[in-house]
Amino acid sequence: MSLRRYAPKTALAAALFFISLTLAPSWARGPESLADLAAEVSDAVVNISAEVVEPKRGKIAQVDPSAPSFDEYFDEFLRRQQKLNPGLPEPPQESHGAMGSGFVIDPSGIIVTNNHVIADANEITVNFTDGQKLKAEIIGKDAKVDVAVLRVKPEKPLKSVKFGDSDKTRVGDWVLAVGNPFGLGGSVSQGIISARNRNIDKGPYDNYIQTDAAINKGNSGGPMFNMNGEVIGINTAILSPSGNSIGIGFATPANTVAPIIEQLQKFGETRRGWLGVRIQSVDDAIAETLGFGKQRGALVAAVDERGPSKGADVKIGDLIVKFDGKPIKDSHDLPKVVALTPVGKAVEIVVIRDGKEQTRRVTLGRLEESEKLATAEASAPKEAEKPPAALGLEFGKLSDESRKRYQIKEAVKSGAVILSVDPHSDAAEKRLRAGEIVTEINQESVAEPADAVKKIAALKEAGKKSALFIVANSRGDTRFVAVTLGE
Repeated sequence: MSLRRYAPKTALAAALFFISLTLAPSWARGPESLADLAAEVSDAVVNISAEVVEPKRGKIAQVDPSAPSFDEYFDEFLRRQQKLNPGLPEPPQESHGAMGSGFVIDPSGIIVTNNHVIADANEITVNFTDGQKLKAEIIGKDAKVDVAVLRVKPEKPLKSVKFGDSDKTRVGDWVLAVGNPFGLGGSVSQGIISARNRNIDKGPYDNYIQTDAAINKGNSGGPMFNMNGEVIGINTAILSPSGNSIGIGFATPANTVAPIIEQLQKFGETRRGWLGVRIQSVDDAIAETLGFGKQRGALVAAVDERGPSKGADVKIGDLIVKFDGKPIKDSHDLPKVVALTPVGKAVEIVVIRDGKEQTRRVTLGRLEESEKLATAEASAPKEAEKPPAALGLEFGKLSDESRKRYQIKEAVKSGAVILSVDPHSDAAEKRLRAGEIVTEINQESVAEPADAVKKIAALKEAGKKSALFIVANSRGDTRFVAVTLGE
């Protein structure tokens, strides 16, 4: 075949292609240029150098890893000598650190970045586009949403940018990411919003904006702009096997970080609302068993004895469907709206109990105070007894011996202790573990192992599809688990 024979058709196809480009709607072609936007906002974006400076010393072999290191003794010796002899020269220093990005939100010198950019740095330098370098101090930082607020002292007002309303962003909107990839200096990258409300398991308040704008190492802490030059997110993370951009980047929404930034500026710390409940998601089996009709809301699995909800008649098994006028679609929604609600505010929550909506009024406590009171518990060891069994579970008595073995607190008054779980059972798939205590089955109390086996047998005889357990851990925290009864 000759090319000449098909040339007319090829020319016609090319002509039609170029005509289609000309007639394509503007939104399909994208913005003609982002140069004006980049010029408008770039001076407010900064590079951040965070260094950890510590005494320089050589490596010393350690015979017993569990013993205090010689380095610790040496550091203490240097501190004592410096205090006794102020005239002694400072010991040699060494430093290590990281580069990141940030942006100015107040002309007086207030800068926002990611918490992980500054980490444990004791020396932070902010580099501006005009070559100016200023030392920064930390006003406050928060690891839960990965944000930090810094202050510099400029000789003249700085170029700043404002936050926009990230809730108004839509999938497909154009965005501009500005930052310091690989320490190269100010760079811009353009893309669209690929998705919203992404949960990537980085923290309790995940609701990231996903983008295909190139975000690389060093972009962390930099701003994501909409086409109006407003910051709608802080570039925080990427998903990549190589550590470089593959078109999946994540930004913390402005509406998530702005209230936290305000708190850090005002108090130097966060002050999140606290409801005092532990919640879990509702799956189909739980929704059917408890008569909720469909998956929705946040199911109360435990109520803190010291928490605000305890005195407001919120109970285990309540389904929270509305908080302070905001609908709760699933369990991920509740922690976010509670955290952003002021401490001490009296709010109304709507729960479903016994198939009916009921309203409770709760005055919120402070999350940080509750966390200070919480203590870590050791994991429960396994017990090798051979007890009564059902559904792949072996049950034992809640005795002094089992309390000691599994470190079960006095908050757990009664129930059947799970001693082992068949790894091939539905109970294993539902993540039931040895050391947990079954306190109720289908909303009836369980007093001892035989009681648990008896109730399970009765449910099977009645033709039920599943058994709804209330299971407590060693601290007394409870959750609902629906275990399939099978044949």
